[in-house]
Amino acid sequence: MRRFALSFALALTLCPAVAHAWGHTAHAVIDRAAIQAIPEGGPVFLRRYADYIATSATLPDSWRGDAEGFSKIEEDPNHGWFREQFAFLKPIPRSRYAFIIALYKRYEAIKDKDPATAARTNVRWTGTLPYAAMEAYERLIVCMRGVRAAQAKGGDASVPEQHCAFQAIRLGHYIGDGAQPLHDSVNSDGWLGPNPKDYTRDRSIHGRFETRFVDAIGLTAADILPRIGAPAHQQGDMFDAVLGFLDQSGDRMERVYQLEQRDGFANPADQDVRALVYERTAAGAAMLRDMLCRAWAESAAPPARVTPGPLDFSNPRFDPETGSAPA
Repeated sequence: MRRFALSFALALTLCPAVAHAWGHTAHAVIDRAAIQAIPEGGPVFLRRYADYIATSATLPDSWRGDAEGFSKIEEDPNHGWFREQFAFLKPIPRSRYAFIIALYKRYEAIKDKDPATAARTNVRWTGTLPYAAMEAYERLIVCMRGVRAAQAKGGDASVPEQHCAFQAIRLGHYIGDGAQPLHDSVNSDGWLGPNPKDYTRDRSIHGRFETRFVDAIGLTAADILPRIGAPAHQQGDMFDAVLGFLDQSGDRMERVYQLEQRDGFANPADQDVRALVYERTAAGAAMLRDMLCRAWAESAAPPARVTPGPLDFSNPRFDPETGSAPA
């Protein structure tokens, strides 16, 4: 037991806090397919920016460099959602800061009796992906209101359209990351903890699956467009929909490890690995398309009036620990 604890602690020090994303190919394909799948009546103006959005699909990864410490510490957690780390937390808070505070309280409660788990009970080792996605989504709604306002006046909508395109880059990246099963588990870069099935502990599994294999098969938007299906998520709570999307992806994490045991993703002709890549990238494109369309629909209505406001102490949902009522 002691030997396992030591090796587990060593594994933690060797693994990055939050894994990097799909390679550029998959991210760009997800974005292009999502935009191509937007139906008439949706935000079809984004088609004019498809090259910009796809070319910039991995831009958020560039905000995570070690040299840019302020940017890195804010951005790193936005790319992962390691569900095993916060199984104790139900329901998931509807506030980024309430989530972080809950993690810290848990850390304080277990740091002496379970230091190995406590070492990973923090925002860097859990991720904040659904919050980053929802933040980009709601900013997209605001930008789309600007597009509608310009269109209603018969004016030039190009500037608010560009604002929308930038937020689509951000949203597309986080949703694309969430579609990759290894972004939804602590086993993001090699298996951690007990390993009765002898899954690889090699950190390179992440890149071998999402970049080397994807590039080897020459993934394109045409490969996944037929798999996207009709728009969904046009009703109901979007935060819950994002959490469900991440759970669905995380449920496929062990499948990645099972397929890796064959030949380490070295065979681009492997139909099972291809099927998983197609299914996951199509799921990411579908979710992105749905969120773009839902944002456009919501932008048609004026902003909802919240009374009392989120910062008002009299708001029944006001959280004194964060200083605001949650979404």
